[in-house]
Amino acid sequence: MSFYQFYKEQILHANIDDVWEYISSPINLKEITPKYMGFDITSDLMDNKMYPGMIISYKVSPVLGIKTTWVTEITQVRDKSYFVDEQRVGPYSIWHHQHIIEQMPNGVIMKDIISYRPPLGFLGAIANSLFIKSKLNEIFEYRRKVLDLRFNASKMKEKIAPTQ
Repeated sequence: MSFYQFYKEQILHANIDDVWEYISSPINLKEITPKYMGFDITSDLMDNKMYPGMIISYKVSPVLGIKTTWVTEITQVRDKSYFVDEQRVGPYSIWHHQHIIEQMPNGVIMKDIISYRPPLGFLGAIANSLFIKSKLNEIFEYRRKVLDLRFNASKMKEKIAPTQ
């Protein structure tokens, strides 16, 4: 059975407190997920902050508009440093997603490391080559744009604003 890793990183010109506040709230998942995926949280998230053991369930349409249930558990959290979510129910045989943030002199670097195994053995390996890998890239590119607008847009305006 094939096993894959997907890696993305992004620099956000913001302070670590603001970035952590945003990314550690499951409510914001919908905002950073492409609309066509029909992402809807179905669990009751009375507590707005992630914590180890938190279960998040949602409906999502990753392929051909077919709704599927996905349940993840937040297995590890280190405040303003990282958290890990792992699939408990969903489309993958294995899904382990590390969200890491680190303070840098000019902002925050955010890293995502996803270790995954598609279902269906060699058919899953073919599916990964044909569309899963590119779909993950597309989803994270969308997220990059949303986070750029949220955290980097004001800094970009400052750089291009005429001086007086």
